[in-house]
Amino acid sequence: MKAPAPRYASNEGVIDAAQAAFGDLIVEAKDAVGEVSLTVRRERLVDVMVALRDTPGLEYQMLMEIAGADYPQRAERFDIVYHLLSLTRNHRIRVRVMTDEEQPVPSVTEIWPVAGWLEREVYDLYGVLFDGNMDLRRILTDYGFQGHPLRKDFPMTGYVEMRYSEEAKRVVYEPVSLAQDFRNFDFMSPWEGAAYVLPGDEKVTGAGPGDTPQGKPAPTPSAPPPPPVPEAKGAPTPVTADDVVKAGDAASKTVEPQAKRIKTMEGPQDSGVGQNEPGNLPEQKPKDPDIMPSKHEGQNQ
Repeated sequence: MKAPAPRYASNEGVIDAAQAAFGDLIVEAKDAVGEVSLTVRRERLVDVMVALRDTPGLEYQMLMEIAGADYPQRAERFDIVYHLLSLTRNHRIRVRVMTDEEQPVPSVTEIWPVAGWLEREVYDLYGVLFDGNMDLRRILTDYGFQGHPLRKDFPMTGYVEMRYSEEAKRVVYEPVSLAQDFRNFDFMSPWEGAAYVLPGDEKVTGAGPGDTPQGKPAPTPSAPPPPPVPEAKGAPTPVTADDVVKAGDAASKTVEPQAKRIKTMEGPQDSGVGQNEPGNLPEQKPKDPDIMPSKHEGQNQ
């Protein structure tokens, strides 16, 4: 049985339809890895979104996600990416705008109210401002948090750490204090030329750097022991003569059976267990088929 969901629509003609609808509002359009991406002018974002929702042949009715990305080397370092879904065409499209720390991005909450929370996430993690969002405040980080954690220039450890204080009987914030320095990890595989000794290397020999146990030549294997040779006649042995065949003796001897006759079980007369069952002839069957005859007097007679 085939899946009831419609097949994902092709990207063919989507960029042409968007360029015909938006004209110079599109800065860049590309079809890569099976996805259509449009980069549009930031100040006309709302007009583009309304056209993507209402234009026949496009009809992207649902806003699925708003994501951010930080490229500090650019003047407009932030990418704000909108992911749209067409329910009628079963197709997705990505719309991107670029901005910096000061230039706000027009809010799309008037088109999709769900964008309120999504824009708050981008503001909280990247510090991007949205013009028209009436509730632009942090949503993921704690009250009084300083900085924006997903910026590339934000320190990995942050600025403060939180803990519960037994003295103050409440949660307190303190400057970050690392229990140990960052360790330097060497991701070179020891089997590909690492020049340091790892625990257990002293047990291994073989190919490797010259200053490690792997670089030492493997020991020469000892010669295999010679095959056992039969002892000469009269040689002392810790076992008895019955347990070992001495050199020069016959490899096999004829053994006479000790039983008087071969034991077989042709019937009860051989095994001694019960009597033969009655046959199928009328004279062989008991008078009463429910009663089996016995040897002695009894209730069955």
